[in-house]
Amino acid sequence: MVFSSNPLSLSVPEPAFESWLRDSGYLEILDQRTSDLHRLTTTTTSTSAAATTGESTAATTTTTSGLFHCLFSCLGTLISFFTLNPFSKLTTEDFSGETPSWTLGFIGFSDSYSFPSSPSQARLRVHENVKRYARNYASLFILTFACTLYQMPLALVGVISSLALWDLFRFCGDRWGLDRYIVIQQVLLRIAQCATAVILIWSNVQMAIFCALGVSYAVMILHASFRKLTPVKQPTRGRWK
Repeated sequence: MVFSSNPLSLSVPEPAFESWLRDSGYLEILDQRTSDLHRLTTTTTSTSAAATTGESTAATTTTTSGLFHCLFSCLGTLISFFTLNPFSKLTTEDFSGETPSWTLGFIGFSDSYSFPSSPSQARLRVHENVKRYARNYASLFILTFACTLYQMPLALVGVISSLALWDLFRFCGDRWGLDRYIVIQQVLLRIAQCATAVILIWSNVQMAIFCALGVSYAVMILHASFRKLTPVKQPTRGRWK
């Protein structure tokens, strides 16, 4: 049977179709498509291996090859986490919008997470999720830093002392009118800066900042890479009444 040519039947190359999805903003479709292609490729490879081997060793060969392939693929994806730059596409506009919901948007559901099938998918998820949940990650860092200060009382005292010092400097500047005495104001400003540096170093605040940055960065990378890309407006789950 011969079919007539249809001008609407176009063959779009895979890279061109992925580029169109990326440029059109359908990143969630591109993310799901990448997972489906990886699953299909794995299934095809296993089927081909089972077809080319003997019946007695088909199951063993397929299981072993699939296990090693999955293991090396997961290790390669995990190693790629250390080479990612999650802030490469982050802009100041990402912090000016509304904070996504912590339950439905940020955390999501149990099926909102999956292991990235390749380093490219992990990179796509990290870049997009960091832009979407920038305000959530910033709030998470503040919360982590506050918990770190609670566990390090000396650092907490150093932060409070530094804030009190600068508040005292502002109060004295307004009371004595230091704006009219530029030289004295600059000298007192440098003294306050040096005193702040000494207080922060002595109270080990830099260690608290380092711990908060390390924990929040690790949580951000893991969440952004495992969190599936979903539409910006999340559909509410529920039973229609």
